[in-house]
Parts: sequence; C-alpha cells; structure tokens
Amino acid sequence: QVQLVEYGGGLVQAGGSLRLSCAASGRTWSCSNMAWYRQAPGKQRELVAGITSRDNTNYLDSVKGRFTISRDKAKNMLYLQMNSLTSEDTAVYYCNAQCWADYYWGQGTQVTVSS
Repeated sequence: QVQLVEYGGGLVQAGGSLRLSCAASGRTWSCSNMAWYRQAPGKQRELVAGITSRDNTNYLDSVKGRFTISRDKAKNMLYLQMNSLTSEDTAVYYCNAQCWADYYWGQGTQVTVSS
C-alpha cells in the first residue's frame, strides 16, 4: 500500500502563485510515475502534469510555462509549483502515483483563484 497526502492548497488572487506538495509513504519503492490531476466543479478529472522515474515531464497545454512538476525521491515528495494562476485553475488537485500495476490517489487539496 502507498499513502499520499497533499497540502499547500488555498485561496490566492489571480496572477499569484502556490506550491503544492504531496508526501508519499508506504511501499514507495514500487512507485515509478507520479502526477498531479485536478477536478473542477462539474468537470472531469484531468491530468495537469506528470513525471516519470527518469524525471521526464509532461503538462496539460493550458499550464505549460506556468506550472512545474518536480519530485524529491529521497524524501518521497512530489511538488507542483503553480505561477500566474487564473480562475480557470480553480479545482481540487490530486496527487497520483503509479506503483507496479496499482494507482494510488491522495485526498485532494483545494485551490481557489479569485479574480
């Protein structure tokens, strides 16, 4: 089992920044790819950014150049630096980990951007 706990969400004004963190525990040695997803009210959950075990990254087009995903393998931490936030970024953000054939999710952290 792997446990994921996100924190760092909150209320921020448009144009501001937030840094989300995800702490992983348990059988983290089995995890390879990790990612951040988000889900806005009335919308489907979408992949925001992903990072592989080799630190290759990919991003949702709308966040490219504004968001940066990173990980600290030694600390079992995943991060999402979010800059130039807009109201369109308002959502619950979830940490995701792929560990062998299983996928794990955190409980989510709310990000609200006021315009």
